[in-house]
Amino acid sequence: MPWWGWLLLGFFLLGSELMVVDVAFYLVFIGVAAILTGLVVLAGFGLEPSVQWILFSVLAIVSMVVFRRRLYEKLRGSAKDYGDGLSGDLIRLQSTLVAGGSCRQNYRGSTWTVTNRGTRDIIAGSEVPISAMEGTTIIVIG
Repeated sequence: MPWWGWLLLGFFLLGSELMVVDVAFYLVFIGVAAILTGLVVLAGFGLEPSVQWILFSVLAIVSMVVFRRRLYEKLRGSAKDYGDGLSGDLIRLQSTLVAGGSCRQNYRGSTWTVTNRGTRDIIAGSEVPISAMEGTTIIVIG
């Protein structure tokens, strides 16, 4: 393949990953390998097409194995895992909530159903931790 073919393939793969599809950086490394192969061919090493494909394959595989995980975690791994949503947050109850009962409560700009799954009543004004979420129902334990 001519050098410009490798460069076109590489830039196409990079653009596809960055603009169209998100395949966890695999196309980025394959695209970089194609660009590097094109630059080697442009430098005039006179590689046979089969050697070019071997070089491309080795560069793609080695770069993915060595660098992909670290780069992906650095760029995308810093996002907070929200897990159970509001679990662990504290909510101050506006009304008394009897054991096993439910009430409507404003929390973070929205109205929620709060259910007491405990055996004790929770008096109005108490701050209690949210133990779980079930859809739009906040579960607390009194």
